[in-house]
Amino acid sequence: MPSESFQSQPEPQSNPTSKEFAFRVQDLHRTYFLKGETVHALRGVTFDVLAGEYIAIMGPSGSGKSTLLNVLGCLDRPTSGSYLLAGDDVAQINDFQLSRIRGRRIGFVFQSYNLLQQLNVLENIKVPLQYQGLIGKDAIAKCSDLAKQVGLGDRLYHRPTELSGGQQQRVAIARSLANDPYFILADEATGNLDSKTTHEVLDLFQALNDDGKTIVMITHEDEVAERAKRVIRLRDGLIESDEVNQK
Repeated sequence: MPSESFQSQPEPQSNPTSKEFAFRVQDLHRTYFLKGETVHALRGVTFDVLAGEYIAIMGPSGSGKSTLLNVLGCLDRPTSGSYLLAGDDVAQINDFQLSRIRGRRIGFVFQSYNLLQQLNVLENIKVPLQYQGLIGKDAIAKCSDLAKQVGLGDRLYHRPTELSGGQQQRVAIARSLANDPYFILADEATGNLDSKTTHEVLDLFQALNDDGKTIVMITHEDEVAERAKRVIRLRDGLIESDEVNQK
């Protein structure tokens, strides 16, 4: 059973290497009921993402984009189909295992940053490690290095209210890297930023991808999608197109 395999296998010590799959989605369906009606949010979505890819997922309201985001982020399960991440079918595992995968294999970056206001930069970055009981000097050193990587080495002890929107998003990106995730899932990550700061944050995502990080960017902005190497467009719960970006 998939649940047994997850419990018996040790946590991966490294990310997948190039030419391996970060994850695979096969014939994904998500159906739910709303006000007495059946809504088919996903109608058979299939695609693979290789380790080291940088993809953008786009689609208008009602396309299934948000539903797919929730499934990829292990915040929801598909009604049918499979979602393979690190050898486990996410559709088949229990809530506890789903939570572990969410915390250890996926790095989240949200439009609203989702920082803890009472914590400083270093402490916010460290939150994912604390959930695993990692609170020693090594964890502090790692989070300090991540802050420097995103250009906030001189802001370690500042709280979110003392940072600009772009700086707060950099903290969120550093936090998403703390657990060495299989991929970064960014949901409208530049939606609250001005044009200049948007370019700076996208440059940071590009640098992370150049270093081998797998990035999945959910966006409705063409300017953001143009930075990705591949663009998947959804419409009515189906993949309308899946194309390599011509740069």
